[in-house]
Parts: sequence; C-alpha cells; structure tokens
Amino acid sequence: MRQPGGGVCRLHTPIVRCAFPEEGSVDKSLSYQARRELLQQAVPQYREASPSQKRTLLDAFVAATGYHRTYARWLLNHAEEVQPTLQRPRPRQYGPDVQHALFLAWHAANRICAKRLIPFLPTLLEALERHEHLHLTEECRSQLLSMSAATADRLLRSQRTLGLRGLSTTRAGTLLKQQIPIRTFEEWNETRPGFLEADLVAHCGTDIEGGYLYTLTLTDIATGWTECLPLLYRSQEAVLAALQLAPLLFPFPILGIDTDNGGEFINEAVIAYCEQAHITFTRGRPYLKNDQCFVEQKNGAIVRQVVGYDRFVGEQAYRQLTELYRALRLYVNCFQPSMKLLSKQRDGKKVRYVYDPAKTPLQRLFLSGVLSVQKQQELTEVAQALDPIRLFQQLEQLQQAVFRCAVDGSPFVSSPLAAPLHVFSVEQCTAGKFPEERNAPAPTAGLETLYREQERRKRVLGWRRTHKDPFEGEWEQIFSLLQANPERSSGDIFRELQRRSPGRYQPLQIRTLQRGMRKIRALLLETREEQWQEEVIRGQLPSPISGEGPPAYPDRRQLSKPSG
Repeated sequence: MRQPGGGVCRLHTPIVRCAFPEEGSVDKSLSYQARRELLQQAVPQYREASPSQKRTLLDAFVAATGYHRTYARWLLNHAEEVQPTLQRPRPRQYGPDVQHALFLAWHAANRICAKRLIPFLPTLLEALERHEHLHLTEECRSQLLSMSAATADRLLRSQRTLGLRGLSTTRAGTLLKQQIPIRTFEEWNETRPGFLEADLVAHCGTDIEGGYLYTLTLTDIATGWTECLPLLYRSQEAVLAALQLAPLLFPFPILGIDTDNGGEFINEAVIAYCEQAHITFTRGRPYLKNDQCFVEQKNGAIVRQVVGYDRFVGEQAYRQLTELYRALRLYVNCFQPSMKLLSKQRDGKKVRYVYDPAKTPLQRLFLSGVLSVQKQQELTEVAQALDPIRLFQQLEQLQQAVFRCAVDGSPFVSSPLAAPLHVFSVEQCTAGKFPEERNAPAPTAGLETLYREQERRKRVLGWRRTHKDPFEGEWEQIFSLLQANPERSSGDIFRELQRRSPGRYQPLQIRTLQRGMRKIRALLLETREEQWQEEVIRGQLPSPISGEGPPAYPDRRQLSKPSG
C-alpha cells in the first residue's frame, strides 16, 4: 500500500493501523492511480478473508483511500469491472535550448503574458540575435515561432501575487467644466493617432496629506503610445507646463486631449492652451473611471508597476524620476506589445472578448500611415539600434535609484538628502555599458542672468494689491520655502506661518497665500532647467516651452553605429 509520505505498506492480516484520513472525504494526497494500485493489492486478501477479517480489511481500505464505505465495498467485490488507467507519457517536444531562448525573451519583455509575447516574438528574437544575445539554430527558431500561447504559458508558469492599490487625489474642478464637452468610453472610436487621454498618478505612499510628486500619464488611443511626465506638485501651472512639453515627445501631432474633472485640468489656462494649439479638449463623466479606461490601464501597467506605491518628495526625486521615464518611454513604446479589444460577443451569461494580435505602439504607429517616409525611417533606425536587454538593465538600475529617493509615509517629512543622480544614456543601450552615477550638472549663471532673475522675482512678489497684504514682509521667506521644497502645499506653509506668528493670520487669508504661491510657482517653472533635451524619439516642434532655443538633439545616425 502506497502511503502519502511515499512509503509502501502491504495489507496482511492482522492489519497494522496507520495514520490514514478519516472516512467520508477522499484523501487528496493519494492520486487516482495510487488508490487503484491499493485496490489491486487489497482484492486477493479481501476475497479469501473471513467475514470478520473482511470487516477489518474494509476499514483499513476506507481509511487509506477516503472512499465511502459502500463504494469501497463495491470496488473490492467488482474489481474486474474497474477499467485500469493507461499511462501515456507525452514526449517532451521543446528542449532546453528552446526553453532558454523563451526565458530570455520573456525576461527582456518584462515577463509579459504569453498572449502578448508570442505575436511579438519574431521581432524580439530578431533584436536579440542582432545584438548577439541569442544564437539560434533553424530548428530552435522554428519551434519558438510555432509555439502557441498556451504552451508558452505552461513553460513560463509562475506564482502571481496581488499588488498594492493607489489612492485617489482627484478633486472636482470649477464651473468651467460646463464649457468642456463630455466624452464617454463608448464614443471614442478614433483610429488616427493624436487623440490622447491624460490622468495624474499620486506618489503619496499611504497618506494623501502634505506635498509629494505626481506623474502625468498621456496615452494615445489609436496606438497606445504612452508618455509619462513627472510633476513636483499638483497645480494647473505644472500640468500646463507638462502639456506644453508633451508635443516635444510624441512623434505625431496631438489632436485631442481627454481628462477627468480634476481642477488641475479644468481651468482657464489649459482651455486657453488647447484653443491656441487647436487641440480638442474633452472630459469624462465624474466618478466614472471607464471614461478614461485607456490611461487608467497604463497607470497600473506602467507607472505603478515600475515606480510602485512609495512616497516621493523633493527636487532630487523629481529629477531621478525624469531619468527613469526617459528610459521607460523607449522600452514601453518599442518593446512592450499590447492587445486591443475588437469586439465583445455575449452568449447568455458568458461574454467572449475578441482581441487583435499583440503589437507594440511603434508597430501600430507604422501601420496607421500618418508618418512621413523620412520620419518612419528615422524611428525604424532608432528601434533597430536599441538593445532591449541593455535597455532593460538600465531601466532596472534607474528604478533602484528612484526607490532610494523614497521617504516614509509621514506627510510632513522633508525630502531625503541629495544623492548622486543616476543618469540615463541612450548610447549605453547599444555599447553594452551601464550608466554612470554622477551629480546633476549645475547651470552656470552669470551676473546678467542673476540680475534678470532678481528683477523677475521682484516683479512677481510685488504684484498690485487692492487690499492690505496680510503676508507683507513674509513673501521672501515663502519664496525661499517653495524654492527649497516646491512640492509643499499652501495649507502646509500656512500652518507653518501660523505657528511662527500665533494669532496673526485668519483662516480665510489662505486664499491670498494661494494666489501668491501660484505666481511664485509659475516663475519657478520658467526658470527650472528641463532634462528632456536628448531624446531620440521626439516631436516636431522646433523649440521647448522655456523659449531658450531648440534643444540639442543627437544625430540619430550615431545610434546605428554602436561602439564596442
């Protein structure tokens, strides 16, 4: 008799009792084949035994198998009628070379599901062979390309755990939302690239109080092209600056933007910018995330999966997050395939979803036909020059650098000490080297530049008041606080001023502080040095938003000639 522990104990009289399961429930530790073997061993002894011995044998058989007593008695009396199960061992079709190549491609694609991996596998294998990460035989390549998604999932089977969930920080906008048309997820059927969905992701940890970083996610509906822009804080000025920067990153013109009803989107500044840039501006219905289903999916699959749920505060975390997104945009848009829903077929209670073959955003952009021949050739050269393995390795290092900038969950904790900035380099994705850790270059400011900044600062802090200023003499200190920690909220600074001067400030005077902080933040946004200056996939605008001239982009032909 085969026991659950693996040992064998034959049935003899008198019977030695063992630690068997109780009667009434089938012992799941014994397989079906093991119980049938136990039946074949017990049948000869049961038929030759006396009635008292049969009772003892039946008790032992029931305890060992977990069968019901009546069913166990029938089996012992009709063992000939029980059909023996045939063992048909299936020969292994895919050898270790095929599995090794599949594992390498799976890790290079960030361990996506097989339904997304298999359609993208020919392109990914070609890139891995081009950069000498794989050397496949014709037989191995044919087996990989003929493998089904179910077989790949079986070979790549692993445990999946549930992750954390983020917190919502969306607040209702002003009455201006009545001027912005509502668009639902059922009405958007655009097949032309350029219509985007936008949303903010809060990097607040487990507490929404205080100041922290945000990520503005922009997703194209037709192609799935996604750009992520970090924000030091949530305000209409910061969102507007990011929207003005977005055309420099998307390789196609922006035609429309759809947002939620947050006040950072629904304001006069964003409306005026969209009208001036001839961008269609729509919004979803309040409290219905399905209206922004495309960007909500990217928030989880890209931002939360890579950045996580930690709390990030301060200029250093902002710059490190920018470096991470510079690498992430290339990896996601060139090497991360996704499926688009084509139709839903309802059969009673069952709904069958039909998807198209998985494609990367770059492949969908090529199929759309909106790019010129020159632009398409440029993007093709960039995609062929990028090494997915080395790009992914850089992405992991940049991710760890971002994690080192995380702070604890306290809403009033100061930003961590400045650490060396881990800089992303496109050239390292082709040369096989890794990015070096170095401090962020400090901008050189001459006397003329300092004088110009001081004059602008005086002009901002000395705006015309119609009533007595309750914060007179404190604006220089408020400016210094915001310059050191731009993510601090008006409520945080107002409470600090109240602690310094008890009884001086009334609760309603926070509105004056908010107006002044809005002007100060607008000045800080104009003078901040942007990092998005060396992108190989970029838009068609000739100059950035700072108005200091066009960025110095590297020659794309240099990417096709890796050194080393």
